[in-house]
Amino acid sequence: MQIPTSSPAISLPGPAPEAPAKGLTKRRSTPYWLMLPGMAWLAVFFVLPLISLFMTSLQSPVSDNPDDGFYFNWDFANYGEALSRYGEQFVRSFVYAGVATLIGLLIAYPLAYFIAFKAGRWKALLLVLVVAPFFASFLIRTNAWKTILADQGWIVAFLNNLNLLPQDRILNTPLAVVTGITYNFLPFMILPLYASLAKIDPRLSEAGADLYATAFTTFRKVIWPLSLPGVVAGTLLTFIPAAGDYINAKLLGSTNDRMVGSVIDSQFIIVRDYPIASSLSFLLMGSILILVFIYVRRAGTEDLL
Repeated sequence: MQIPTSSPAISLPGPAPEAPAKGLTKRRSTPYWLMLPGMAWLAVFFVLPLISLFMTSLQSPVSDNPDDGFYFNWDFANYGEALSRYGEQFVRSFVYAGVATLIGLLIAYPLAYFIAFKAGRWKALLLVLVVAPFFASFLIRTNAWKTILADQGWIVAFLNNLNLLPQDRILNTPLAVVTGITYNFLPFMILPLYASLAKIDPRLSEAGADLYATAFTTFRKVIWPLSLPGVVAGTLLTFIPAAGDYINAKLLGSTNDRMVGSVIDSQFIIVRDYPIASSLSFLLMGSILILVFIYVRRAGTEDLL
């Protein structure tokens, strides 16, 4: 009788893979559930109105009477018509917003620098004073500038004595509009600058002095580059709403100082040419997005996108 020298291999069942714990699955899905209310809010109050606005921009009037309504026919010619009719106001909006943003930066940076490094125990009070204008209505603040810049006011009288006003007035001029925009949006420039400067270690300036660098060189080589994210954020938070503003142009300027926001307002409410107004709105948003993208890329702070 032949005795087998080896026995056939017997495969034993290994341990079954453990199913993921219910608690672990729940923890992984928690962030998505937390995002759901915010995403729903954006979908209802941003995405859907944006789609509706885009569809309106491609409509045509049924007749010359706006009461007869409009019909959708993919009328992309509305964009060319809106730009050809109101191109001047379009360019003026970006010029006024750009000048106001630059002036705001020149005013806000020294103030934010002082609050961050020199204010000491007065820092909290100064920050409260920066935010204090927000406790008053935007309209009230702008109307107050009508009184401040009135032809009979002391500011106009003082500047006229120095022969600094070509038109002998400030109201109903581009200067008044830019002044109002700069003032109203100045806190949006100061706060990001302060937040960026407050993160900088003051000992860096001392180190620059120890290395025989002048104060200007230390600022140019150390402080300015480190505060650049605040500069970019502040200029964006100022320029974007300023480009679409129309209150300052309406209350402080003349009919020759109308901005694209004024045109959109009149087209929606008075003329009721909804396709042209919607086309101008999309052109404004698209232009701002392109400018912001180019500006952030050139500033070297792509992480802000």
